[in-house]
Amino acid sequence: MLRQYRLKDYKFRLILWVVAISVLGIMVIGSAQDAAQKKQIIGLVIGLILMVAASLIDYSWLLNFYWIYYVLGIAMLAAVPLVGKNVNGATRWIDLGFFQFQPSDVMKIILILFFSKLFMMHEEKISTVKVIFLSLLCLVVPLAFIIKQPDLSTTISIAMVFCVLIFIAGLSYKIIGGIIVIAIPLVTVVFSLILQPGQTILRGYQYNRIMAWLHPEDPQYYSIIYQQLNSKIAIGSGQLYGKGLNTNVVSSVKNGNFIAEAQTDFIFAVVGEELGFLGCCIIIILELIIAIECVRIGKKARDSAGMMVCCGLAAQIFFQTFINIGVATGLLPNTGIALPFVSAGVTSLVSFFIGIGIVLNVGLQVKKY
Repeated sequence: MLRQYRLKDYKFRLILWVVAISVLGIMVIGSAQDAAQKKQIIGLVIGLILMVAASLIDYSWLLNFYWIYYVLGIAMLAAVPLVGKNVNGATRWIDLGFFQFQPSDVMKIILILFFSKLFMMHEEKISTVKVIFLSLLCLVVPLAFIIKQPDLSTTISIAMVFCVLIFIAGLSYKIIGGIIVIAIPLVTVVFSLILQPGQTILRGYQYNRIMAWLHPEDPQYYSIIYQQLNSKIAIGSGQLYGKGLNTNVVSSVKNGNFIAEAQTDFIFAVVGEELGFLGCCIIIILELIIAIECVRIGKKARDSAGMMVCCGLAAQIFFQTFINIGVATGLLPNTGIALPFVSAGVTSLVSFFIGIGIVLNVGLQVKKY
């Protein structure tokens, strides 16, 4: 469980980047909503403690309990529709009175650990029908719970991370090529069906969000697209240096209530408005650096499971960042997902810090040549 490590192998640089972006996030959150800032500070403290603890526990030992994590994660997701708290039409949180948490955020880290261990154990048979079917079955079960919350963005990000993990695990290029050949026309057909009036593939609000994204000038979709339009205006209004943190301009995003929950899904709009183009670049660069640092640690991991844990977390950070910023800038249809380490949300922040802690432990057990 606990091993002796060398201090020089500890990746303090990764900790520096993670703490830097988290502190920056806390500052921006405080400008968007003061009450959320206090919770985020508590989340940072808890996250740092758990990160250090996780970094000192042998990740190989942790991965031995991968099925237990998976079952507990499914149990939490199954409890959401039974005792979950509904917020703005979505039931994603479990309220325990003294705090509430979002099981899907925890499940992101659990699935990275689970599939990393599963794929390592079946590394030689990763391209067989049996292993592919088992892995897809284990993926579909949690995704079915998450998409019913509903939480399409998290479902998509987890599915994309799964694709990265199974590719890294050594899935045959023939299978990958076959999937691509089938997927491209299939996606084209599905998208064309979605755009047809009276389609039943997507829920009403999901269809309307896509149509609003495709036709933002259409007045009938204004109530759906206005947040993204205001987000783009806010980002552009910040120009190069921004209006400054805690700006008291009445027409700002946070003061004018032009965007609901600006401290979470649209936190990037607040960054653009108050810290300007430079602030946006700093956030994007820090997210990218953290993901790259995780991959670099993974390349030196002593086994394939360690490598997949690092690359899986890097992929989750990258995809979440891409989706969040894509929505805030209008590049993607409106869908809610947190900007890693920046958006308000204690569960998301603590979960990512635990993931970083496990990556740090992988870095402490480098491959011996």
